[in-house]
Amino acid sequence: MNVHAYVIKRREERPLHFTLLDPGKMGADELVELATQTAYAGTDGFMVGGSTDLSLEKVDSAVDAIKEITHLPVILFPTHASSVSGRADAIFFMSLLNSASRQFLVGEQIASARWVQQTGLEPLSMAYLVIAPGMAAGRVGQVQPLPRDDSDLVVSHALAGQYLGMKYIYLEAGSGA
Repeated sequence: MNVHAYVIKRREERPLHFTLLDPGKMGADELVELATQTAYAGTDGFMVGGSTDLSLEKVDSAVDAIKEITHLPVILFPTHASSVSGRADAIFFMSLLNSASRQFLVGEQIASARWVQQTGLEPLSMAYLVIAPGMAAGRVGQVQPLPRDDSDLVVSHALAGQYLGMKYIYLEAGSGA
């Protein structure tokens, strides 16, 4: 499945919705139930990841479980190279643009690049931006959160991502924000 082509085609018809399923925050049964419900409700695909302590085994199990119940695309949403599963359809190949850490700007991407190539995962380049307050994502990613009231600065970061060749932008304010 060419996920980018799928997204472009569906986006021509209407706005899209992707469901984030974090196997680090929910059990297998809960994950399957949520995937089933959101697929029925019309989600356009699934993102798997989010937690910083995810094992590859949990990611593999989640991807397999989702693929058993639906043919919608499954896209990895990794926090570390060690949780990159070759069983998904694609990976959001993210750079945390407002991070002070080389690890999250490009280090994790370098660590996973050969694996992504070898497994045939479709890389979807993404600029990841953390908006204030940032919460755990801001702390873990060592970011300077972008102010909520400075849309020009947020747009400038998004444009920088676009000009660097990134096809997707993800805005994160943090869990519970």
